[in-house]
Amino acid sequence: MSVQGITETTQYLSFHLDEEEFALEISRVREVLDFTRITRVPQSPPFMRGVINLRGTVVPVVDLKDKFGIGDTEKTVNTRIIICEIDVDGDMTTLGALADSVHEVMEIEPEHIEPAPKIGTRLNTEFLRGMGKRDEEFIMILDIDRIFSADELSLVSQSSPGAASNGCREELREACSPEIPG
Repeated sequence: MSVQGITETTQYLSFHLDEEEFALEISRVREVLDFTRITRVPQSPPFMRGVINLRGTVVPVVDLKDKFGIGDTEKTVNTRIIICEIDVDGDMTTLGALADSVHEVMEIEPEHIEPAPKIGTRLNTEFLRGMGKRDEEFIMILDIDRIFSADELSLVSQSSPGAASNGCREELREACSPEIPG
């Protein structure tokens, strides 16, 4: 049983948060950066680590591990910032997401994507687009637009005025090449 709305083979960028593998649809990812200095923003939510300067543009950086309640991302040689685009009330906003490591760009067939599990009301899985299957392992495919509330996204979009949407997707293959330990 495949996920409704996913009807064709799609490319995803896979990455790790702790021991778990996640993926984002490649069309939403602009580029992958090595960890760089992040400037803290006073009175921002705990999951918002701060902002970076990306070629003259202020880009907010969030810690997905903190947002998901699985700890804080620590800087290592493998830590990356995934620059992605999020829809905020019809406007695309550029956002950086910390990952413990970035793995690869991969294709997943629609028939290899299962719906996210519905486990009562205590576990929120609305941010999952589905569960991709590769061999015997699952990859959690994120719906980046559903991870944050409208208020949180509003705060993020205010932190990055004028974040242009010029695609850098071709750089992804190089950034995710096998040379990156992961």
